[in-house]
Amino acid sequence: MRRFSILMYGVVSYAVFFASFLYAIGFVGNFATPTTLDGEPTRPLVEALLINLGLLAAFAVQHSAMARPAFKRRWTRIIPAAAERSTYVLFSSLLMFGLFAFWQPMGGEIWNVSDSFGRGILYGLYAFGWALLLYATFVINHFDLFGLRQVWLEFRGRSYTKLLFTEPVLYRMVRHPLYVAWTIIFWATPTMTVAHLVFAVMTTAYMLVAIQLEERDLIDEHGEAYQAYRRRVPMMIPRLRPADSKVAAHA
Repeated sequence: MRRFSILMYGVVSYAVFFASFLYAIGFVGNFATPTTLDGEPTRPLVEALLINLGLLAAFAVQHSAMARPAFKRRWTRIIPAAAERSTYVLFSSLLMFGLFAFWQPMGGEIWNVSDSFGRGILYGLYAFGWALLLYATFVINHFDLFGLRQVWLEFRGRSYTKLLFTEPVLYRMVRHPLYVAWTIIFWATPTMTVAHLVFAVMTTAYMLVAIQLEERDLIDEHGEAYQAYRRRVPMMIPRLRPADSKVAAHA
């Protein structure tokens, strides 16, 4: 019964994530969702800005703090280790829904591309960003990234084994394709409002900080293998010709 409960917890957490993923497409793109990133302001500018910064800060703190190895070691004294990743995914998704619900449009336009061709290009880039994001998760094992592999192995009574450090083609072009995808999503808009700019600037700044934290953990885990990878592959600006993989896999 315990194993089944953990499995169901993982499945529900993934379902909440997937719902937040779909909602985010409409929220950032300003279509098909009750709330959107842009719109008519309902609060004074400073008040709206403070609320939005608070929402972004809450997500950033949770997203980075719960991903650190030291936090995981303490957290898994309270919850089953197999449910740790699912819990991280669930908390992140719930905070995303909180951001969707309480985000404050701020009015104003930084730029507005009125030409139909230009708008089409930007919407195409926006769609490409989401496609790249989803593809990049499957390249590195989508189901492990979102906790389903962990709860399934627990349900089967099998020990969890960490994924090998490999370098698929996409990851030989750039070290962080997930963040590249998010950057495209946040900035590829034909109409850049003040609220959208705040969102794009703050999330981009957060990603640059998060990369440093993540790579520090990866160096601790993989040592020289990851250091060599960093020297060969650019961080965020993709290399058009994938770098040769010097090491196929590492424990």
